[in-house]
Amino acid sequence: MALPDQLRDPVVVRGLYQVAAATALAAIVVGIASLRNLGVERELAGSFVRGFVQVVAMGALIGVLFAVPLSYSGLLLGAMVCYAAWESRKRGAGVPNAFRISVVALGVGSAVVIVTMVAAGAIERTVRNLVPVGGMIIANAMKTNSLTLDRFQSEVESNREEIEAVLALGVPPERAISEFVTESVRASLIPVVDAMRTLGLVYIPGMMAGMILGGANPIYAAQYQFVIMGMIFAAGGLTSMTASLLLGRAAFTDAAQLRRFEGSEPTLLGTLRSMLDR
Repeated sequence: MALPDQLRDPVVVRGLYQVAAATALAAIVVGIASLRNLGVERELAGSFVRGFVQVVAMGALIGVLFAVPLSYSGLLLGAMVCYAAWESRKRGAGVPNAFRISVVALGVGSAVVIVTMVAAGAIERTVRNLVPVGGMIIANAMKTNSLTLDRFQSEVESNREEIEAVLALGVPPERAISEFVTESVRASLIPVVDAMRTLGLVYIPGMMAGMILGGANPIYAAQYQFVIMGMIFAAGGLTSMTASLLLGRAAFTDAAQLRRFEGSEPTLLGTLRSMLDR
């Protein structure tokens, strides 16, 4: 179906009413945030509007992509990784090389899972399947990466004095920071682990419900939903662990000094150690 025909489809018009209802609920949240002076109402409203525009644009783009060769889906997924890394790096504002680390971590985590599952036949080699499922994997890996960056930054800044004291005793940088790297990985995986634990009991994913409503075998719908969750779990884990390895190295200079994150103040131990190293 061509794009103009898709826009005139009655189901699209019905969808606008559903969008209006969801927008009204979101407006209530923004209004409450404003009344409580939380200072996040602009970010909430902006992210909601951007999400709607972007997902509709992606839907239209996928409709066009159905007619292009499969190789173009690889380019699109690569662009998704880069954009996801660009957005994710904001959660680690000030972390050295946050964007580059995010690109590598997301690329490794997503690519390993997508390539493996395409080879296994869980993702069909068509644009119709590869782009939506691949985008779902990248988006969830981005969430995990963002949590890793955010937690790593807060852990290092909160324990900078302790890390620099340990470094001053001659402890290797990897050991000095390993506890905080581990904590950032553990914290970033909590949402994925909780989702797996409650899958089928509390968390009933939309894809499974959609497949059942579309007439698919309920058992197969459950199996495929578990496969999707497994892919999200694996991509998130690989992304977080890759990011943590790169973050542990990027946090130090060639002289094994803990870098100053942008906006952080130098500590007394850090200043003394820098003077001694000179």
